[in-house]
Amino acid sequence: MSLADRVKQKRIELGLTQADAAKLAGITQQSWQSVETGDTRKPRNIIGIAKALRCDADWLMNGGAFMPMAEVNSRRVPLISYVQAGALADKSPIEAFDGSLEYILTDLDLSEHSFALRIEGDSMEPDFKAGDVIIVDPEVEPVPGEFVVAKNGGDQATFKKYRPTFTDAMGCQHFELVPLNDDYPVINSSLQPLVIIGVMIEHRIYRRKR
Repeated sequence: MSLADRVKQKRIELGLTQADAAKLAGITQQSWQSVETGDTRKPRNIIGIAKALRCDADWLMNGGAFMPMAEVNSRRVPLISYVQAGALADKSPIEAFDGSLEYILTDLDLSEHSFALRIEGDSMEPDFKAGDVIIVDPEVEPVPGEFVVAKNGGDQATFKKYRPTFTDAMGCQHFELVPLNDDYPVINSSLQPLVIIGVMIEHRIYRRKR
């Protein structure tokens, strides 16, 4: 059995289309198709392909012993919109408003409701640029200087640096959400309702288009 045969066999076993599998692996459908037809015998993203197929990359390339997904220690995290993230402040389940969700693969030890966001705008430049992806865990409590996703009074969420300010007489912790770009204002929980949704635990930077 060849690499092409093993890839196709595992994809069919998992009930995935080529488009679905390619999205999980982070490659194009055309690239995936070229692997299954045997045109590509040494794919550059073999790790991503293996994770999409919930198996070991060495097994895909060389055959032999099979390693299940649990041993590979990888999981899918939904890549959601800022509106979907804002709904999480009310403990609402993540809903696919258009009927589908995109997923990000990660090896991190995450809580059940962790999610990913794609950075929009330039308020967090220069460290975070539009198109970057962050992975957020709602079960992690923020500490000063960490980056958080929060609901800022509207329907959408915002991504900013967390800076606690003071604890009031009721024991409520007040804080600021600080943009890294000085052109944007600091948001203060004492002046408007803010709800921390989760803490960023991974930042992925992708190659910029030229």
